[in-house]
Amino acid sequence: MGTRRVVVTGMGVVSPLGCDLGVFWQRLCSGYSGIRRITHFDASAMATQIAAEVIEFEIDKFISKKEQRRMDPFCHYAVAASKLAMIDSGLVMSAEDPTRVGCMIGSGIGGLQTLEEQHSILLNRGPDRCSPFMIPQMIVNMAAGLVAIEHGLKGPNFCVVSACASGAHSIGEAMRQIQRGDVDAMVAGGTEATICPLGIAGFAAMRAMSTRNDDPQKASRPFDANRDGFIMGEGAGVVVVEEYEHARKRGARIYCEMGGYGATCDANHITAPAEGGEGAARAMKNAIRDAGLNPDAVDYVNAHGTSTPLNDKNETAAVKGALGEHARKVMVSSTKSMTGHLLGAAGGLETVICALALQNGIVPPTMNYETPDPDCDLDYVPNAARNVKIRVALNNSLGFGGHNSSLLMKAI
Repeated sequence: MGTRRVVVTGMGVVSPLGCDLGVFWQRLCSGYSGIRRITHFDASAMATQIAAEVIEFEIDKFISKKEQRRMDPFCHYAVAASKLAMIDSGLVMSAEDPTRVGCMIGSGIGGLQTLEEQHSILLNRGPDRCSPFMIPQMIVNMAAGLVAIEHGLKGPNFCVVSACASGAHSIGEAMRQIQRGDVDAMVAGGTEATICPLGIAGFAAMRAMSTRNDDPQKASRPFDANRDGFIMGEGAGVVVVEEYEHARKRGARIYCEMGGYGATCDANHITAPAEGGEGAARAMKNAIRDAGLNPDAVDYVNAHGTSTPLNDKNETAAVKGALGEHARKVMVSSTKSMTGHLLGAAGGLETVICALALQNGIVPPTMNYETPDPDCDLDYVPNAARNVKIRVALNNSLGFGGHNSSLLMKAI
């Protein structure tokens, strides 16, 4: 499989930092926070009243009014980000064999807003008033299906659901499809839209989210000793991945190479990571081995870095377990300090971030890092981006259920 190289040729984002790739990157590198008090609904009764919402999304540019009403927001975001990625890639489907281009868009939860709204209608207005579009709006695979319909992608198409690792797993599995020779290109990534009463209430009941409601932009503080939980985000991150020679033949601009992919399971607990980050360490080791590299080749790790007490401590241990003594020389940052945690879309968005870091020679910061934690003692690129050329980046995504994914990306 390793003889077919896979590269990133297009990227699209719908995010709390904007939907234009250039604006998104500039804001991320400047430490801009997309976290605010929730405006999508009245959250005053919630323990957590802050989130990273998508607020600069001009949906009419991407989807007709009629089709908007037939989709959940998680599909809105996926369709828009995929259109942006396809435009960015310059891949013209009329010039391609559609059976050689596929789609893999993951989501951790899917159409939660539709489920919430339609359940209320069922209880208050009766079963006859439920929408005939309810099921296709809420099922998790529909984002991938709609993207395929939009662009006429007739290759492999399915949806990975692995909680917060969904987007990264989708890109890794898309990479494998190309390496096997099943396709020449894939549209891949993740999407999520769960900032709604049911979503916030559910995660708040777990005590997984920050309650720093009076200081939203300081609430997500990965690896800081005073972290108290994650901040929910929403949006989509989508990439076009392509076989290297196929991209070269059509003169595509190449952002970076997808060099390796590791996927493991903790088999430990439904929500807590394995002690010492054992499963995440194996995922990183597998990605490095898959790329044919040694641990000392890694320059940067875009950490899962959720700002929860357990994740950050154990992920730090995992980086040490995977990289050994070299871990002390590696830059590690969590961009969730600015974007919030996009759940199943996180891996897609953070793949875009790694590609831009490799291309531009800038490592984005971990914001709000103020008080060191003895359990978190690596170089977290605190509070300011770093201008430094990097050659190899690891992108970690870890999900409830013990799902771990690590993508190794290389400059080209």
